[in-house]
Amino acid sequence: MTNTVDQNGRHYSRFWFIFTLLVGTFTMSISQSSLSTAYPTLMQNFDISANTVQWLTTGFMLVMCVSMPISPWMLNNLDFRTMYIGALALFDVGSLMIILTPSNWGENGFWFMMIGRAMEAFAVGVLFPSYQSVLLTITPKDSRGTTMGIAGLVMGSALACGPIVSGIILKFFTWKSLFAFFMIVITLIIVMAASGLIRNVMPRNEGKLDWLSVFLSIGLIGIMYVVNLAAKSHIDWKLNGLILIISVLAIVWFCHRQLNIADPLLELRVLKTFNYDLAVLLTSISYIALIVVTIIFPLYYQGVLRVSPFVSGMSLVPGAVFLSLLNPLSGKLADKIGFKPTMLVGMCMIICGWTVALLVLDRMNLLAMILCAMVIEGGNAFVMMPAVTLGANSLPNELVSHGTAVITTVRQVLGSAGVAVATIVLTLGTSNAVRTGMKSLAASLHGYHMVFGMMVGIEIVGLILALMLKNTKKENA
Repeated sequence: MTNTVDQNGRHYSRFWFIFTLLVGTFTMSISQSSLSTAYPTLMQNFDISANTVQWLTTGFMLVMCVSMPISPWMLNNLDFRTMYIGALALFDVGSLMIILTPSNWGENGFWFMMIGRAMEAFAVGVLFPSYQSVLLTITPKDSRGTTMGIAGLVMGSALACGPIVSGIILKFFTWKSLFAFFMIVITLIIVMAASGLIRNVMPRNEGKLDWLSVFLSIGLIGIMYVVNLAAKSHIDWKLNGLILIISVLAIVWFCHRQLNIADPLLELRVLKTFNYDLAVLLTSISYIALIVVTIIFPLYYQGVLRVSPFVSGMSLVPGAVFLSLLNPLSGKLADKIGFKPTMLVGMCMIICGWTVALLVLDRMNLLAMILCAMVIEGGNAFVMMPAVTLGANSLPNELVSHGTAVITTVRQVLGSAGVAVATIVLTLGTSNAVRTGMKSLAASLHGYHMVFGMMVGIEIVGLILALMLKNTKKENA
């Protein structure tokens, strides 16, 4: 990576720019994935239920989805250096609020902590699409696959490091030390960024922020909120059905407005590009496979194989490491042979992983399931980031930020919906089997068979979409 010129005409090191950018994103990603290990401690400290403590993850995801569509406007209207440091600083302030939360406040203290968590989520939601847009903008088209492969390695490594880092910190220190660790690291990155490693590399096209569109985008929170409730019992469906209807109408209005105003918050006209549409669906389908593995497989390990939560968590690490190792290879492969062959390899791996997992479910073999998870996550390396790169290559440079924001938002929403549907299928399949007279273990296996069969079907749809891709050679992508 050579020296490059920023928007002010000054030379900067692309290597150190990308390094600083990815280290910040990496730390934020760990904070997103590592918190579940602290749930039992938090439930005890704040005297709250499991349903309440899970809002630290669910609420985080909801706020992320609303802040993601704002990222293109911020990239166009703010200096990137200011935006990056501002997002990191907001994350730090949120972490500080969590650290300062008094445990003796009980449930009120928990909701104070949630405000800090929401601030972290807003920063992450803005930064995740932005860092991808920046990497795609400063990298020539024929090298984008390799660069995004490195980005995928960093994000994949976070999946592996998250439970390890949190496990080590929580073994020797209190749960607040986990957030203190994130705060210290982010503060160091802010110092690095402020020293000149992060430069203003994005062209600015200033415009007014459409506040009505921002307000309407909150409909995403309503939709995801109701979707996440679907697997729970004793739900007031009259109230939540009304929330869902209002939220869907808000999103329909949001989409109509984006397509009919001169300066939209999110340029949805990118969806008129055929390859881009397929890229959105492919990255979402591969993400569903990845996130369902991280949620459903541990349930199988603990509920059927009867392993400890620690063993269950560590069983996810080989797949995450394999994903990290393959990401750079997938990027180079996409640059060399094109995106379509690369993504076909990935979809075939994902289908094979889910199919074999379906066949070996009844054998109740931990090693076999770990290997299946590795194949599924390895396949994801050949689909998710290459799909993002292909989507960006299908658009003019001025629409790349909008394109990555759309892909990231849709991926987040569909990933959440995929987990919710998988959980519903598992719950209903198991309970129906129990009602027919099956024993507990057999009923559980029946539920997992239904989930895994559903995932095979979804990924076959992904393979069909990959076969429909056009202009897949790197010269034309």
